[in-house]
Amino acid sequence: MFKSQPKGLIPAALSNMGERFGYYIMNAVLTLFLCSKFGLSDETSGLIYSFFYAGIYVLSLVGGIIADKTQNYKGTIIKGLIIMSLGYIILSIPILATSENTTWLLTLTCVALFLIAFGNGLFKGNLQAIVGQLYDNYEAEAAKQGKEALTIAKSKRDSGFQIFYVFINIGGLIAPFVAPLLRNWWLHANQMVYDANLPALCHQYIEKGTAMAEAQMNNLMQLANGAGYVQGTDLTLFCEKYLDVFNTGIHYSFIASVAAMLISLVIFLYNKKIFPTPGKKADQVVVNYTAEEKQAMAKEIKQRMYALFAVLGIVIFFWFSFHQNGMSLSFFARDFVNTSAIPPEIWQAVNPFFVVVLTPFIMWFFGSLARKGKEISTPRKIAYGMGIAGTAYLFLAIFSNVMNYPSATDFLAMPVDERSGMLAGPWVLIVMYFFLTMAELFISPLGLSFVSKVAPKHLQGVCQGLWLGATAVGNLLLWIGPLMYNAMPIWQCWSVFLIVCVISMGVMFGMVKWLERVTK
Repeated sequence: MFKSQPKGLIPAALSNMGERFGYYIMNAVLTLFLCSKFGLSDETSGLIYSFFYAGIYVLSLVGGIIADKTQNYKGTIIKGLIIMSLGYIILSIPILATSENTTWLLTLTCVALFLIAFGNGLFKGNLQAIVGQLYDNYEAEAAKQGKEALTIAKSKRDSGFQIFYVFINIGGLIAPFVAPLLRNWWLHANQMVYDANLPALCHQYIEKGTAMAEAQMNNLMQLANGAGYVQGTDLTLFCEKYLDVFNTGIHYSFIASVAAMLISLVIFLYNKKIFPTPGKKADQVVVNYTAEEKQAMAKEIKQRMYALFAVLGIVIFFWFSFHQNGMSLSFFARDFVNTSAIPPEIWQAVNPFFVVVLTPFIMWFFGSLARKGKEISTPRKIAYGMGIAGTAYLFLAIFSNVMNYPSATDFLAMPVDERSGMLAGPWVLIVMYFFLTMAELFISPLGLSFVSKVAPKHLQGVCQGLWLGATAVGNLLLWIGPLMYNAMPIWQCWSVFLIVCVISMGVMFGMVKWLERVTK
């Protein structure tokens, strides 16, 4: 898998793995943390998550522009890691949210999220651009050895980005375990027990007191008794203490994110000299082109950019569907799946687990086809990926319909005992994440490879930023998921994502031949 890859790929992947580990610790709990910390509704926390997640990718375009203009990709990446560290430091400070301080505390949390998003924007796309530059140089050296060597070198780019993507997901695989472990450790240290549904009920009781709906009050008492409440003591004090301890444990996990950023920074600085410096190379080469050559080059660049924007338009809808793993799918794990043994956040580790396990098989499959002269083009792989993503939501829609699940709002209003008999087994999440991960492996790493192929050399940072910008647009739509999840029978919610994926697949297949011509 690592054979004949350019020097610098593994150090870049390790640096990215450290950053992703820190990021996914936070991302695994973010929406649930906003609900438990501030008592926000699913829709409100989802809106904050959408803007934050979109901000990461929008600001990647800004980071790409900065790096392209200064030709200082390495310096931009280093600044990004430092700024992200500051954001995680702010998040790691445990302060109890009360009615008196919620406004400024929530504002401070949003400032921290902005710092993480801005730092990520400086880091993410530019590190991907550096990986693309590694392969540009690798192919240029191979071209000196002849046509056959160049063909072999070009065949390494897709697999190289898949290796890069595996390292991202190794960080993502470990990270979701950190916050639940620290939170549960802190709860046990304070003689309390974890329950995913208790924070929302505690917030309701603190706000409404005895005016709380009878059904919700009964649910609160039943869950509180199992989580450490002593009958006859002040229920308000218990709720306040439970929320404080519950969220303090999560704050402690953000310290691990800070450590991960610093490790990533050390790895990058240690290997800095290995990575290409395109600004210096460009200064050494001066070429005078004729008017006809300039016109042909401009036409080619225009075609490449048209192809790039066409693919970006499709992947918007993939990310809108896929990134529900941090939104409506996380809420589904919390509300409809039996998580008594495994907290809902940990289920986000299933996706990176499948990435790590499945990537070698997919690389072998694509490689064997290439050796037989039946290589599947990158655009065609992306189209197949959209269809596989649709399969995940088809399965979830059928299962939810068979189980006769109502909307999440109606489901959570039911008595605890009645709900417990309708909870899904963990296998449902495993099957769903299997299909989503297969789709991701057909789209995300190969999309990065596609961008590196079509991007003009003087716009590599911007083009990687545009790829991430398309992800941002998809993320801006994420809030629609929780809105549907709480307003309609959830099989209908999953059906909307199914329809989006199927239409996107059809459009992509309609453009495949044109895209294949442009990327030859």
